[in-house]
Amino acid sequence: MEQRPKITVVGSINMDLVTITSQVPKRGETLFGEHFQMNPGGKGANQAVAAARLGAHVQLIGCVGNDRFGKDILEHLQEQGVDVSNVEPVTDVTATATIIVSDQDNSIIVVPGANNYVTASFVESKRDVIADSDILIVQLETPLEGIRKAVQIAKENGVKVILNPAPIQELPSDLIKDIDYLTPNEHEQTLLRQGRSAEELNGKLIVTKGSQGVCIYEQDQEVEIPAYKIAVVDTTGAGDSFNGGLAHALSKGFSLKDACKYGNAVAALSTTKLGAQTGMPTGEEVELFIKSRG
Repeated sequence: MEQRPKITVVGSINMDLVTITSQVPKRGETLFGEHFQMNPGGKGANQAVAAARLGAHVQLIGCVGNDRFGKDILEHLQEQGVDVSNVEPVTDVTATATIIVSDQDNSIIVVPGANNYVTASFVESKRDVIADSDILIVQLETPLEGIRKAVQIAKENGVKVILNPAPIQELPSDLIKDIDYLTPNEHEQTLLRQGRSAEELNGKLIVTKGSQGVCIYEQDQEVEIPAYKIAVVDTTGAGDSFNGGLAHALSKGFSLKDACKYGNAVAALSTTKLGAQTGMPTGEEVELFIKSRG
């Protein structure tokens, strides 16, 4: 029996509270909305679910509140095949993202809550889990000190690291040096490049470009890997699906180009259903999709 890749994700775990309305209320105004839903989210949890649904053994390291949202999210993650034995409840609230979707625009308020507890000391307590991984995935929705500690542990133990630099922020050069793969979108890439030489990022960058696919940089050459053309229903979570797919493929020994093609397939399929985690495909679905596209 083929051994399942071991992927560890250190990152955010949220409950997304989504209100759909025709217009956003003015100051002091009350309006009736059209629809409300609650969805487990957070880039860490999303990427963990993406990789787990593809067949990897995924350990998620993070924190939730000791509240109803935390309990519901943990139950959901377990149903998706994610190992949550290293997700710990804390006295703060589970992180929430309040999302208002209107005809004019979207607005989001994030309350980090328990995500703020993913500190360096917390991550250090999970050292053995990270050290025993094939791939580590991190993002930027939890404290930078915890991310740096996770990367440090990974490098000390020969574990490949994917950093999805979202939401983008100033990153120290010593952290960039220890990252194997950076997966910004086009906006994040622009900010990431500011004040940095091409050499510092060469060989690490995998820029996601939505319907244009991804672009990798090898030996100063820009290589475009086109997206799969597909009827899109909802792009929510497509980037997280790509990162989960990329990690899964790399951990199975795919070349970088082939891993990106696989990630593109995962992202494409994720857009055919509503929601982030609910739209993420299984490994079997991805294999059939790739075969059908030749």
